[in-house]
Amino acid sequence: MSKSEVLIGEGAVLLDLQDGVAHLHLNRPEASNGLDIPTLHALQAALLRCHGERRIRVVLLTGAGANFCAGGDVHTFIAKGDELPEYIRQATLLLQEAISAMIHLDAPVIAAVQGYAAGGGGMGLVCASDIVFAAASAKFLGGATRVAMAPDAGLSVTLPRLVGPRKAADMLLMNPVVPAPEALALGLINLVVADDELQATALAYAQRMAQGAPQALAATKRLLWSGVGLGVDAAMPEESRTVAALCRTTDVREGLMAVIEKRSAQFEGR
Repeated sequence: MSKSEVLIGEGAVLLDLQDGVAHLHLNRPEASNGLDIPTLHALQAALLRCHGERRIRVVLLTGAGANFCAGGDVHTFIAKGDELPEYIRQATLLLQEAISAMIHLDAPVIAAVQGYAAGGGGMGLVCASDIVFAAASAKFLGGATRVAMAPDAGLSVTLPRLVGPRKAADMLLMNPVVPAPEALALGLINLVVADDELQATALAYAQRMAQGAPQALAATKRLLWSGVGLGVDAAMPEESRTVAALCRTTDVREGLMAVIEKRSAQFEGR
């Protein structure tokens, strides 16, 4: 295992890289990792760094402290007074750009959630991730209409995709607190683990995924996101084109030979 390399070492969002796994860490525990404009700028910068770093094969998204992300920073919001509409407009735009950057990132994003994932910030990040692990005590909350706002961060699209339109309507209109076991049953998350095992479990999974063929992981992620609105008949030709393109890579030949030779494949991303 190589030594961890610090890419962003201070501020509201930290980023380091080790053996193909980028650890993207929300770092405002005193504010439950609430998203204000400076934090959103930092998140956007970290995601752009991920887009530009070819060594990154998987991103592990975590939050410092008791909560993964409590959504928007309500204390900052209320302090803005009459300037709140313009502040929210800017914050929403930055959050949308961050969510889009996550979805369009070649590397799959794995989120590890403890405490609350709430609002467009917390729930938006969860729904834009590709795989989500949650601590047994984790809780999920829409929250926007509770403060007379509406969902943002793409939640009106991503949440129904994951849990179905009826349950999404209930979660976004009535704001129930959804505990981790229920979130698992709904399909919002992939796995519930003991609180003290969350980080180690998510990291081990990310490390295993990082051993996969990078171009194949990226192509599969793209197909999963783009295929949602296409329907099967429209999606299948795109699948065929993608597989044919991947077959020009040396990773495919390596994968096939590894199966024949009954060994682990060593993918190089080319």
